Amino acid sequence: MHPNRLDFVSLLDLILLVEFENPKDRHLEVARTIADSIIGKSKSTAAFDLLVHVYCTQFKILGLGFAYDVFRLLTSRGLFPSLKTCNFLLDSLVKANELERSYEVFDIVCVGVSPDVYTYSMGMNAFCKGGKVEDAVCLFSKMESLGISPSVVTYNTLINGLCKKGNLDEAFRFKEKMIQNGVIPSVKTYSALINGLVKLKKFEDANCVLKEMSDKGVVPNEVVYNTLIDGYCKLGNFLEVSKVREEMVSKGINPNSVTYNSLIDGLCKVGHMEEAECLLEEMLSRGLSIHPGVFNSIIHLLCTKSRLDSAVRFLREMILRNCRPNDAVLTRLVKGLCKEGNHSVATEIWFKLLQKGFAANTVTSNALIHGLSESGNMQEAVRLLKEMLEKGLPLDRITYNTLIFGCCKEGKVEEGFKLRDDMVKRGLNSDVFTYNSLIHGLCDTGKMDEALRFWNQLKGDGLVPDVRLYTVMIDGYCKANKLEEGRSFFDELVSQKFELNSVVYNTLIKGYCGNGNMMEAFRLRDEMKTKGIPPNVGTYSILIHGLCGSGKVEEAKDLFSEMRKENLIPNVVCYTALIGGFCKLGQMENASNVMQEMLACGVAPNKFTYTIMIDGYCEMGNLKLAAKLLGEMLENGIAPDVVTYNTLTYGFCKEGKMEVAFKICDQMSQGGLVLDEITYTTLVHGLCSSGFSREAALISEDMINRGIVPLDIKPDSLLVPRIPNCMTYKTNLMVVAWTSAKSVKVAQSSF
Repeated sequence: MHPNRLDFVSLLDLILLVEFENPKDRHLEVARTIADSIIGKSKSTAAFDLLVHVYCTQFKILGLGFAYDVFRLLTSRGLFPSLKTCNFLLDSLVKANELERSYEVFDIVCVGVSPDVYTYSMGMNAFCKGGKVEDAVCLFSKMESLGISPSVVTYNTLINGLCKKGNLDEAFRFKEKMIQNGVIPSVKTYSALINGLVKLKKFEDANCVLKEMSDKGVVPNEVVYNTLIDGYCKLGNFLEVSKVREEMVSKGINPNSVTYNSLIDGLCKVGHMEEAECLLEEMLSRGLSIHPGVFNSIIHLLCTKSRLDSAVRFLREMILRNCRPNDAVLTRLVKGLCKEGNHSVATEIWFKLLQKGFAANTVTSNALIHGLSESGNMQEAVRLLKEMLEKGLPLDRITYNTLIFGCCKEGKVEEGFKLRDDMVKRGLNSDVFTYNSLIHGLCDTGKMDEALRFWNQLKGDGLVPDVRLYTVMIDGYCKANKLEEGRSFFDELVSQKFELNSVVYNTLIKGYCGNGNMMEAFRLRDEMKTKGIPPNVGTYSILIHGLCGSGKVEEAKDLFSEMRKENLIPNVVCYTALIGGFCKLGQMENASNVMQEMLACGVAPNKFTYTIMIDGYCEMGNLKLAAKLLGEMLENGIAPDVVTYNTLTYGFCKEGKMEVAFKICDQMSQGGLVLDEITYTTLVHGLCSSGFSREAALISEDMINRGIVPLDIKPDSLLVPRIPNCMTYKTNLMVVAWTSAKSVKVAQSSF
């Protein structure tokens, strides 16, 4: 910086900071002081030139407004800076998009200073940027009338403005005019024309202009080629894209960030994921600048193709480059990760964005909270809520409702109510969904009195319960064996003229079936038909289960035929219910036949089907077939649960085959299942019945040491007189060994 300029800047800096009380007027005070000292003494513009230049460059933090204000003040007193300074101010305003001010400065310059071609070019540029192309054309004509010859910059400015406005005919007219006036079109001239043609999808004309460029010896640059590539990409014409790219490379012009961004965005739009991914990898390896929109496009495409690992990898690259992902893309990725059970990665991304200052919006946060709640990870979901509250992030009723639903689903109804209270404190009133979740939670935990109280509160708040909420209440009363109250809610629902559905009917039918009132259950089934609500597979499953529970297995079998007449295909629940009915009657051959029919119809048995069959065979003493079914389960990839193993253990204990019973328990432990109070009680009872009272006592003590509460023992059990005398034995059993008259030895059995 020139010493005089540096001194002036320092002086201004001191004056601005100290001299004047009102910061907004300091620059004007400086200008007035200088103006007052010069008026009538000197016509030199040097001081004004320097002042305007300083404000435009050294004091940018104060804005170009200061330079504009000073210019207005000086010119109002008849003091004009040099043309060079006027052009500099005009150029600075146009570049800063201060268009209205630039129009005003241009008009003032035209009055007080003789404008040159640069001044007019700047004026035209301002008009074109502001969409006032007609005014720019008028200015061009005025300039010509004043005898000022337009430069290549002037023509390019006007041609570019006309092309952006879509007025290609006028743009080409000016291109011909510039040639007639001896001004040679530059690469920018052709670039503007090609860009205008591409926007109008006139690719044939654009290629003609490209050929003309070459014929005239004007070498196309990367802007020209990128314009064509971008246009063809948007059109989805990748054959032409390839041709343009090859020509570009043959001319020694390497594809840059703009080229790659256009290519990747275009490929993503037509679903060419592999090619887009490959190009993005190439960009990353070359360290090229990647537009956030490109990242968003490819992440979105990867999510639609379930390529979430790659989507996460590119998102991390995006965050590393301080780019914020699009909200819609981020929400989609979070939902996808949660759907796949990858909640930890989704949560990590959420917190990483928060650390970078790119906090996820409410929709994304709600999607993550919903995913965590669905998976039962309420601790993490609540942590997310607390983080949102601490950071002042926006949350809504959906956020709270999702958490309340998750808590109630997990049986943590009290936590649900706490969240509801917090929600109300924050000015978010409960809606039907809030009440639905909480009432559902109360009903599931058998707290029907509280559910009813909350139901009345809902109505008191002016909310109208829907069919779903009525169904929840009916189901709660049915499960609590309060059918009268459940029926009362059903009748109220009918009187409200709501459109009933199969779910509410099935709920009440299930209640009557569970109570053994099959007559009323079938009457409701018939009522469904009368009201035009066709019974579904669920309806028949409930009825079949009810009949089998009442020992009416043949009638249940008849329902299968009725189902098929209604074009309903029995599912695994229907078959399992019928199998259970036959097992209960000890008709294992019939049960086996139903299972074979089930397999023939392409319906695969589940763990409940197998467990019921195993229980049936155990009750009949056919342990060989019971054990065979367990093996079949494992072969078919169906994991037995504790109930399955306990059923089989009970069967072998009942027959006194304790060695096999312990082997089953060992297999159970190896499968990652924990022996429960039923397992222990079964083993203890079996050992006592087989005369192994000492060993039974050891197992009992181990059970108690593990914090497992033993089941009540029947008074006639052999355990009652023996256990108190045996409880003096102290051991942490990991291995139980005993020798009996049969020389049975079980070692290294983990239970």
